[in-house]
Amino acid sequence: MAPVARTAVRLLLGAAMVGAGVLHLTTQREQFRAQVPGWFPVDEDLTVLVSGVVEIALGVAFVALPRRRRLVGALLAAFFVVVFPGNVAQYVEGTDAFGLDTDGERLVRLFLQPVLVLLALFGGGWLQRTRRR
Repeated sequence: MAPVARTAVRLLLGAAMVGAGVLHLTTQREQFRAQVPGWFPVDEDLTVLVSGVVEIALGVAFVALPRRRRLVGALLAAFFVVVFPGNVAQYVEGTDAFGLDTDGERLVRLFLQPVLVLLALFGGGWLQRTRRR
């Protein structure tokens, strides 16, 4: 059962990353720009474009390169950790984006980020038990 669940998580998370990356580059670009912290030293639009391309690349790799799932899962988990300060900034600065227009909603989102990290690690095969021989 675990290999099936792991594959399902890998495929779903990969597809979600591709979708999010495409949205970074198209219709939701302004919403993503609003999430870039004011203190971040790179232009907001460039940050959104680059992160969108990275999301697409990681998503495609997670789906299309099952033999590299451990590497891609680790990179995806690291990506979720790297963007987490932006989520914290959205909460601290009270930035409205993607329908998160209350502090409570923005706070809940912070607790979802570790779930994404765990899903990336699980889909990559990092959270499986090793069998004793």
